[in-house]
Amino acid sequence: MLVMGVDPGLTTTGFGVVRTRAGSPDVRAAGVIRTEAGSPTGTRLDVLYQDLRELIEEVRPEVMAIERVFVNRNRLTATQVGQASGVIMLAASRAGLEVFEYSPSAVKAIVTGDGRASKKQVQQMVARRLGLRQAPAPADAADALAIALCHMQSMGNRLGRVEAAARGVAG
Repeated sequence: MLVMGVDPGLTTTGFGVVRTRAGSPDVRAAGVIRTEAGSPTGTRLDVLYQDLRELIEEVRPEVMAIERVFVNRNRLTATQVGQASGVIMLAASRAGLEVFEYSPSAVKAIVTGDGRASKKQVQQMVARRLGLRQAPAPADAADALAIALCHMQSMGNRLGRVEAAARGVAG
């Protein structure tokens, strides 16, 4: 399975592409898409859309996992992240990708075992689970890799439950 994880943001959007083979994940791509803070919002969203479309065409993920927007104390930030998320989902939809959303606490819980883990703990666990010597940088890319890992583990758990249920019905 080839999963693209995305950590949405208007200024910086992190991406991480993870593939699993024989049960062990490895990084295929990771980085950030940046937009110019002084540019009009529409221009920035267009840059994000175009860059993400090119990235999707290049890496050809099977699915996309994205961090769900949550209400932030800063309404402007929450609005901008929501706008970026909408553009990201549009790019995925136009590429025929199914999009899965995960809350920040779900990502932390699935990746580290603790829904209140710090950013540093998440980065360390991402590095460990992907066999990296150090945590991926920048932090937005590490977060995107965590989202991809979260999806892989979540889907693996669902598949395991389906297989167990099927064995129970058949047996």
